[in-house]
Amino acid sequence: MNPKNICAFSFLLLSSICFGKDSITSESFIKDPATITSNGSSFQLGFFTPLNSTARYVGIWYNQIPLQTIVWVANANNPLHDSSGIFTISKDGNLVVSNGNHTVLWSSNVTSPTANTTARILDSGNLVLEDPASGLVIWESFKHPSNSFLPPMKLISSKSTTQKVEFRSWKTASDPSTGNFSLALDVRSIPEAVIWNGNNPYWRSGPWNGLTFMGVPEMISVYRIGFNLENENQTFYFSISYNNDNQLLNTMLLSPQGDLLQEYWDPSEESWAAAWSALRTPCDYYGACGPFGICNANASPICSCLRGFKPRNAAEWSQGNWSNGCVRNTPLQCEKSTNATSGEEDGFFKVELVKVPFLAEWSNSSSSANECKQECFENCLCRAYAYENGIGCMLWRSDLVDVQKFEGIGADLYVRLADPELDTINDAESKTGIILAAVLPATLIIFFIAICFWWRWKANKKDEYSKKGKRLRLRRDDMIEDKIKLEELPVYEFEKLATATDSFDQRKKLGQGGFGPVYKGILLDGQEIAIKRLSRASNQGYEEFINEVIVISKLQHRNLVQLLGCCIEREEKMLIYEYMPNLSLDAFIFDSNKQKLLDWRKRFNIVDGIARGLLYLHRDSRLRIIHRDLKASNILLDKDMNPKISDFGMARIFGSNEVQANTIRVVGTYGYMSPEYAMQGQFSEKSDVFSFGVLLLEIISGRRNTGFNRHEYALSLLEFAWKLWTEDNLIALIDPTIYKPCYQSDILRCIQVGLLCVEESINDRPTVLTIISMLNSEIVDLPTPKQPSFIGRPAPSNADISQQCLNKHSTNSLTLTSIIGR
Repeated sequence: MNPKNICAFSFLLLSSICFGKDSITSESFIKDPATITSNGSSFQLGFFTPLNSTARYVGIWYNQIPLQTIVWVANANNPLHDSSGIFTISKDGNLVVSNGNHTVLWSSNVTSPTANTTARILDSGNLVLEDPASGLVIWESFKHPSNSFLPPMKLISSKSTTQKVEFRSWKTASDPSTGNFSLALDVRSIPEAVIWNGNNPYWRSGPWNGLTFMGVPEMISVYRIGFNLENENQTFYFSISYNNDNQLLNTMLLSPQGDLLQEYWDPSEESWAAAWSALRTPCDYYGACGPFGICNANASPICSCLRGFKPRNAAEWSQGNWSNGCVRNTPLQCEKSTNATSGEEDGFFKVELVKVPFLAEWSNSSSSANECKQECFENCLCRAYAYENGIGCMLWRSDLVDVQKFEGIGADLYVRLADPELDTINDAESKTGIILAAVLPATLIIFFIAICFWWRWKANKKDEYSKKGKRLRLRRDDMIEDKIKLEELPVYEFEKLATATDSFDQRKKLGQGGFGPVYKGILLDGQEIAIKRLSRASNQGYEEFINEVIVISKLQHRNLVQLLGCCIEREEKMLIYEYMPNLSLDAFIFDSNKQKLLDWRKRFNIVDGIARGLLYLHRDSRLRIIHRDLKASNILLDKDMNPKISDFGMARIFGSNEVQANTIRVVGTYGYMSPEYAMQGQFSEKSDVFSFGVLLLEIISGRRNTGFNRHEYALSLLEFAWKLWTEDNLIALIDPTIYKPCYQSDILRCIQVGLLCVEESINDRPTVLTIISMLNSEIVDLPTPKQPSFIGRPAPSNADISQQCLNKHSTNSLTLTSIIGR
């Protein structure tokens, strides 16, 4: 036999011997594409190629799930560009990745290993390099992690040594080289976890109080997780354990965008599901409101100055640029000249339930809240103090940065203020107390009388709405005074609707929305109807019910669902609509089996119909209406697949001269809301245009905007579409079930229109009339789209915070009546 053939045969035999075992030695190695598997088959080690890449890396991934999920990468910054890679142990006992030319691309780089080492992949996902003679571990991947935090791992940071274990994000979802973000314990004072963007804080957990991190309320109330932080000779170790049978299928991931995600494997969906995200709201970004500012995700605007402070730059502050923060209204008495004798001493103002500022100093000389207060008072440099069980006394001698308001949980922060500021606050509170003391008794008397009248009215009106042929005349809401005069709307009897639905049998239920359940009914004359029944537990109540009646009762258009009547009886509130046999659009475009029923021509007809329905709402009806909740589940399809816009409970009526409006109560659905509406409560026709653009891209791609995850090219459909646009590869966005070469130019044109609709600037988005002209090629040359909103960016400026945070919400299409951090 030829010697070369003998060598080749021996090499293949050696590769087959090592394949499937859990160990590597200097004589048994991994040659691409071979792998080894941990003893219990939990993890595999071998060569892989990321999605949308051609490079080859050595990595570790889960072995028992169908989706390859990489948890560790060896040669992240030095990939192979062919399949010649070898993962082995070198002569000096180090693990190495080399190419076909024997060039070392990565090494474990242990300075004094033994000659005959062995590497094993454990069922914990840890790759260990051992000395066989002593059994000692001389190197392990858990001490050199990538972007994933597995349950057995530990974050490590030491005050006394250089020992440190931190996590690094990938550069992109397809490039595992070192990204901009890192996660580490900051132990300069009280330990807390910090995500760093380079050398700048990006997110922080708040101090450790012995049980949880104070800035992560969910650690107390949400997870069945065990958190532990140990201190051994000023070296701190943080670990997590999950109280379930399959804790290995839980992980923490540091994303390329700098978000920390807690994920678990959902076997029913065969995908990773996000249980928690660090960057849920704009307030979670470090220093969102600048020094001496406080951030409240449930307020609009989200930033305000602490009591006794004012914006440093009022003009910037009013425009939503809060980065410069706030300054004192009145200088502290202790900072004035030592010769000054006038003026009262400074004091402290209590700020309740907050995440305390960054870089708290721990004082071991104060054992009570009073002692802590006194210690702060005696040092003029002390800006604030807090006392927390499990920590003790915390002091701040620098600017108060990254204060966040929480609901029902958090620490009380005492901020040092000059005496005149405290007098102003106390005077205001005293006046409020006097007013309440005077008004409260009278209010209770009036309330009692009102209750009596209400019970009497209820008794008199008990059967009024059940009389046959009775019609209900709705009162005009203050919000729409002088804008519309309602005529009578048909009223259906409760008994007829109960009969039509077999007493609201679950088998008649079509779906469930924020308003409540929707049932199919058949009247005695054979007419099919859809009934929306207000749920008593609904977040959307009587206001939305009346709003929908007011808005849609006077609208008639082939692309709007028709309201047939309503029912208000026996404390029931129901809306009756024409029945749509094909239900809603999302049931088709997001279903792999039903997608093929909608070819391109049908999808374009749906897109065109939605646009024409919007044009009617914005321009052609007797009212000007902003829908505010346009999404796939609110587009119904009739028997011929014609679209009908539905669900007007969140809609707003505009006056003839109104261009834009503001609201404190933001409603809508994550993924469809425009940035100016989601973050500042500003809405206009262009808010609906943004939602239409998202919907258009979903219809073309067959994918939800929020349905992306960390294993894909991007974290949202908008980001994915934009990347493909910049790479001139939009064909990759198109649902394969609708793609034909003869339709390509039309589909690409529609994608471009969709990208124009989701531009960040309101002024850059087209009107609906222009959209229709673009879709139908009446406008030949389309503008070049600009970068869409809600795409993560490398620098966390205040202007970018709103876009970044909304990349991180859940993938459901639940309508929200307010934006709440969760």
